[in-house]
Amino acid sequence: MTQNLRVPLTLLSGLSPGLGRRLADTLRAGGPGTAVVHHDLRQVTSGVVRRRLWLDRRDELIALELAHGCVSCTLREDLLPLVRRLAGTPGVRRIVVWLDEAMEPEPVSWALRHVLVGDRPVIEDVDLEAVVTVVDRDTWFDAATGDDVLAERGLAASPDDERTLAQVALSQVEFADVVVLGGDLDTDTGDGTDAWRAARTAAVLDRVAPAAARLDLTDLDAETVRAAVPANARRGEVTDQHGPLLLGEPPLHPDCGIALLTFTAQRPFHPQRLHEAIDVLLDGVVRTRGRAWVASQPDVAFWIESAGGGLGIGHAGPWLAAPDGPAWDEVSAERRTLASLRWHPVFGDRAQELVVVTHTATPEEIDAALTGALLTDAELAAGPEAWRDYPDPFGEWHADPCAGSDGDPDRRDVNVRNGKDESR
Repeated sequence: MTQNLRVPLTLLSGLSPGLGRRLADTLRAGGPGTAVVHHDLRQVTSGVVRRRLWLDRRDELIALELAHGCVSCTLREDLLPLVRRLAGTPGVRRIVVWLDEAMEPEPVSWALRHVLVGDRPVIEDVDLEAVVTVVDRDTWFDAATGDDVLAERGLAASPDDERTLAQVALSQVEFADVVVLGGDLDTDTGDGTDAWRAARTAAVLDRVAPAAARLDLTDLDAETVRAAVPANARRGEVTDQHGPLLLGEPPLHPDCGIALLTFTAQRPFHPQRLHEAIDVLLDGVVRTRGRAWVASQPDVAFWIESAGGGLGIGHAGPWLAAPDGPAWDEVSAERRTLASLRWHPVFGDRAQELVVVTHTATPEEIDAALTGALLTDAELAAGPEAWRDYPDPFGEWHADPCAGSDGDPDRRDVNVRNGKDESR
């Protein structure tokens, strides 16, 4: 199917169902033939999903019974086939997929491109023109810096869903091409927005989603949303964990207590000291993302990611310099460029590269803790044979039950901590 025959598709995400509905209605009013699809996952753990479809005067609500209640089976068994049918329906000019508040747009984008429906992916029928996330300035900052898991808020997307509210809040805005800001629709005093909380929210967004356009929900129309999508927007493209950690140009100076730290080093972490130091990323930190080199496992890159009071560590595949590493022509141009810029004559592309956004913690204390976890000069001189014998708390890896089907097939998490050290 040629590019110009594909139906434009917008993914809409956000933690606030009220603001999401308001923005979905705005996009639906953008012209006749706009179909809006929404899956309500509040009963998904019981195997029931409520799907609503709006198309011109049509308003259809049905309950779906799924054999395995989870986001992945909702995508595979209903959403993807439905999007394909809508794309082939005469009169449908645009499709808006309004995601349940517990859903992240990145795995949905991955599924559109990689999950086969019949003999081909759905992306051949639609043109993903924008990912839009709506943010409630009254509540988003607390969600993004807290340690509540989704299940505690009644938002679990499967029986095994252990994600935190912060993880979802941050992943939704980080993947967005456009962020739409609104206030609490349930208050009786204007939009109810506290100026200080709104300012801190804006400061976090400046640092975790600097490339996204920013709009206000007030008096917004569909054409304004479409026009705001940056020319270089990712439009749902999923990048690997060896790509750039900073998209756009985030401010480097602190604002409203929000600061950005980029930690880099070309010597490995001691596994035991890293395990002890990692808790510094759980207190007063909004977000951590990045790659790490651990001395006891020199051939694999670690992926470290924190959101609010939760943290996970996983494998991000081999380094280019590893014996079983990928060939240069098998990786992205961005990864080749980054590797070339930091290539070490002995260690190759192995390096530490973490981006940390803080709110009550200081960049200085985090930098000091991570620096203290690096090998000393004497340990570095002992060489890789000695490093492999270090006690390694990261030695036993297990797969997340939903990994692979949620759009990140190679990622494996271990030692996930929420609010305090719960590792074994």
